[in-house]
Order: sequence, then C-alpha cells, then structure tokens
Amino acid sequence: MERELLGDLLKWKDSAKRKPLLLVGARQVGKTWLLKHFAKNYYDNSVYIVFEKNPTMKTLFSLDYDVGRIIDGLEIYTGRKIEPAKTLLIFDEIQEVPDALAALKYFAENAPEYHIVCAGSLLGVSMHEGYSFPVGKVETLRLYPLSFSEFLTATGNQALAKLIATRDFAMIQAFKNRYEDMLRKYFYVGGMPEVVDAYIESGDYTKVRVLQNEIIGNYERDFSKHAPKGILRSITMLWETIASQLAKENKKFIYSAIKSGARASDYEEALLWLQNYGVVEIVHRVTQANTPLKAYADLRAFKLFVLDVGLLSAMSNLRAETLLEGDAMFVEFKGSLTEQYVLQQLVANGIAAYYWTNKSGTSEVDFLIYSSRGALPIEVKAGVNLKAKSLFVYRDKFHPVNMLRTSMADYKDVDGLVDMPLYAISALE
Repeated sequence: MERELLGDLLKWKDSAKRKPLLLVGARQVGKTWLLKHFAKNYYDNSVYIVFEKNPTMKTLFSLDYDVGRIIDGLEIYTGRKIEPAKTLLIFDEIQEVPDALAALKYFAENAPEYHIVCAGSLLGVSMHEGYSFPVGKVETLRLYPLSFSEFLTATGNQALAKLIATRDFAMIQAFKNRYEDMLRKYFYVGGMPEVVDAYIESGDYTKVRVLQNEIIGNYERDFSKHAPKGILRSITMLWETIASQLAKENKKFIYSAIKSGARASDYEEALLWLQNYGVVEIVHRVTQANTPLKAYADLRAFKLFVLDVGLLSAMSNLRAETLLEGDAMFVEFKGSLTEQYVLQQLVANGIAAYYWTNKSGTSEVDFLIYSSRGALPIEVKAGVNLKAKSLFVYRDKFHPVNMLRTSMADYKDVDGLVDMPLYAISALE
C-alpha cells in the first residue's frame, strides 16, 4: 500500500537538520509496515528492534547515554553493522523503554549522523514518572488510517486518485459513478490497513466486519491493560456511547447520555486518555470566526469522532446491504458516517477542525478550518440535499470570502460558495 506519509519520511531522510523521528499513531494503522517499507526501499540496510518485553534493551539504555556504547551494544545484539546514513535504525514500541526515549536527545546532539526512526502506539499514555519527553530533540509524524485517496490507490484505482489531485472537476465528474461506488465501499471498509488488505484479497464484507470487530476488541483490551484502574470504567462507558451520540441530530457530545446525571468532571480524564491513546478525535466548538480558531475554542463543548469511518460503521452495526442502496449509505445514522469521513480526511492532511454554532444554538456549521483567507466554513450534506440554512446564517454574520459545501452533488463555484463532491474532498487545498 502506498502511504502519502512516505514523502514526509523522504524529506526527513534528506534534511540537513535531521533529528531522530517519532512516528506515532494508534495501534494497527501501519506504522511498523511503513518504516520497514521505507528502510527496504531507501537504505542500504536496516536494524529493527522491538522494545516491548525486551530486557536487553532496558539494560542497554539504562546504564548511561553514551551514544558510542549504545551503538556498540545494538551491533552486538543484532549482529549487524550500523553505518551512519546507510543504516536505518528502527525502534518499535519505544515507549516501553523510557530510557531509550530519553536517549534520543543525545543522538540528536552528539551523533546526528545516525538515522533513527521510532514507532510508538502508546506514547501519549505511557510516559513514566521521572522521565521527560525530549522536547526539541526529535521530530514527530503521525500516521492515520488510509485516506480515501490512499484507499483508491490500494484498490487499484490509482488513476482515479491522481485525477482528484489535478482538480479537473469536469473530468472528475465524468467518472462520478465510479467514485461514488468506491466511496460507499470506503464507508464500510474504512482505512485500517489489515482490513483494507483483507478486502482487496477476498472482497468479503463479512471478513471485513470480523476484522474490524477484532480491532475494536483489541483496543478495548488495551484499555484494561494500560488505563489507570480508577478511570477504566469511565473510559469504557464513554467509548461505548460514541456511535450513538454521533447518530443524534445534534452531534454535540452530551455527558448525561453516558449516564443520567453525569458531569464533565466525571469523564474529563477518561476523555483525555482516549485522545492520548489515539482512537478519538475531538472537535471543539467556536462561537467566533476569528483566527487563530484555537484561541476561540470552547473546551466545554465538542463533537467526538473515532479513528476510522470503517470502525464507526462496525460500532454502528451498519448492514453490508446498504452498499447496494444508492445514497442510503451516506444518510445512514443521520449522516454521522459522512461527517466522520470528512473529519478523517481533514486530520489525515494535518488540518485542525472546529465547528461553529451561534450563541442561541439554533444554527450550526459542521466544520470550521483555517485558510489563508480566514476561517473557512464547511457544511457536510449526506446525499444531494443542498439546503444549508446554517451556512447562510454564518455568511450573514461573518462575511467569509469562501464557503464550502460538500455532498454527493457535482462541483460548482458560485459567488464564493464552492460545492465539492464528497469523494473529492482531498482536493481541498
């Protein structure tokens, strides 16, 4: 599978100011595969070490931070010669050895000639007391599930993916039926690499759902294994209510929907843990359109999404038969899958998203992102119904240069209101 993050890895490799790199992301999004693929194709050789349940590495890095001694120890352990700039050092699950994470600072300062990449699934929740993160001494990239463009490429539709990148919407529209068919499949399959691979190999949607449920089960077992016992129940209850809350007309997350009488203070720590674990995305509300949007975020009001649209479809028990029912896929569960899809494409491209409501709460714009022309409002429509009352309320109040409406309708740009097909949302620059 071609991953777009490979381009960022190549830039890191060629950078004159290169530092050790941390590749972070939730479990099973393909971090290890990507790093091994990167090593195989762009280095003379590589050394791959798993730090989980590895007492030798714990001992090696606990003695001191002498870079020369550590390199000698790694060569003895692996039986491989480590050559600066020619050998890629891959440290997997580095969070399991906090001393190794701390040692990256000394590689950055004293031995930048060594190329080191580290994968970590639980970095946000596994920092140990007494250890500090090597701030300023490492670079960080985040890997997400496959985007729709990556899904097209993986399924043999490279030409369709490349066509979206050209922004030739007249040509794109000529293949509308093919895009819509693949988008329905993406809503069901999602972008978890193992699931996509199974779909490519078998085309069996039953197998797809089994694998998705296994991934969800693995995450839930991780909750039990890694979460503080005092908040485990809160984490589980919060996680289990996400799908039903997104299926509401008003998708603002309501704590009382978890348990009658629940308050934010009962679940704030659990929410932060899930965010650090990497399986939820929080989209905060803003009531102003000023930039930077982050400065105007209301931390008390938010919408909560999951990591992947395919996992959400599994959590929502979406029927495979819906794949055959035209636009029904996009309006299922009151469009929650469609909003999840759009948010997923935004964050995969490094775009921070918020949502807007007026003070009375009678109007809501699904997403608000920063652009070079100011805040850009994005209205998400499931199907081809283009009624967007809230978008025009927003326009009358803030007078944005551009507005975006994404749906199954065709592309057009009229007086600053751009209609962007859902399947072409990655063309958003």
